[in-house]
Amino acid sequence: MARCCLGAARSWGKIALVENPFRRVRIGLIVLAFVMVAGTVGYLALGAGLLDAIYRTVVTITTVGFESRRPLNAATKGFTIVLILVGVGTALYTFSAVLEVLIEGHMRERVRRHRMERDIAAMSGHVVICGWGRVGRAVAHFLSASRCPIVIIDRNEERVRALPYPSVVGDVTDDQTLLAAGIERAATLVAALDTDGDNLYVTVACRSLRPDLQIIARARSESSEPKLLRAGADRVVNPQKLGGDRMASFVTQPHVVDFIDVVMHDRTFEFRLEEQQVPAGSGLVGESLRSAQVRDKTGALVLAVRRADGTFVTNPSPELVIEEGDVLISVGTAGQLKTLGEFVSVGSVGYPGQQRTGSRRG
Repeated sequence: MARCCLGAARSWGKIALVENPFRRVRIGLIVLAFVMVAGTVGYLALGAGLLDAIYRTVVTITTVGFESRRPLNAATKGFTIVLILVGVGTALYTFSAVLEVLIEGHMRERVRRHRMERDIAAMSGHVVICGWGRVGRAVAHFLSASRCPIVIIDRNEERVRALPYPSVVGDVTDDQTLLAAGIERAATLVAALDTDGDNLYVTVACRSLRPDLQIIARARSESSEPKLLRAGADRVVNPQKLGGDRMASFVTQPHVVDFIDVVMHDRTFEFRLEEQQVPAGSGLVGESLRSAQVRDKTGALVLAVRRADGTFVTNPSPELVIEEGDVLISVGTAGQLKTLGEFVSVGSVGYPGQQRTGSRRG
């Protein structure tokens, strides 16, 4: 019997250590209410009135104590002793759980988490990053600098709590975790987990939830790259291979690599390298680069054009005809690239902001 009691106490101690503090408060309040009802019913059965029974139960559980004008019989004294032992322990347990929630900041954390969940529910077109490792951090920092909305998913609660970005704590292989991160409204998912198996599973799960979602997956080994592509990833990146290619490029063409790094990543540099897709109905469709006067009207320089079938036209000729779905890869200042983006989507071959005149300028 003693061994059973000892085992039960150890089990309860383990449960108490890992339990959610808010769950402890709920359990304490429920048990306390049950003791209150049981105490009131007990005193009613022993002949007390309703108000007197409630009064005796409250002062007994709160250890205030009471003195009865009438002497208590043995049954009432015995019941009061049991109520004191059970009720006082329950009240202390509930009180300690409430203090734990208030003092250790669980309530503040819960309010913060609720506000974050509300913010995530209002997000659309954001990027979901699975895994807060070295790759995940690098992706988040770059996207944050580009003012792109992001949501982080990681199973480590302590690591996620200190993040300055909206985050979800949970297992990324669970669909509910992905839904909590707004996967149904996201534009892109980055699978940057530690193992290729996890990245493969997330890719399959996200592709089943969102067939139109752009998925970029990390691969640690070259053998995993075709598997991730077959699983539904749009892009697969091998950081080790990419790092090796970059180091080799520094050996052969260091200045070219430095220039590309500055244009792509240094936000203090004047020039940027960006892409703009020609939408359906744009006035540039059917125009050549010369007749559209892209360079003259925006100041941006078109370095390459990617066709809808995925082929690239590098250093395009001025006579290259722009087609629907083409992606213009251009270099210029932030203002020039913004003007180019408006120029591509405005549906006119005139200056951005002007009305279409109905005639094309040669």
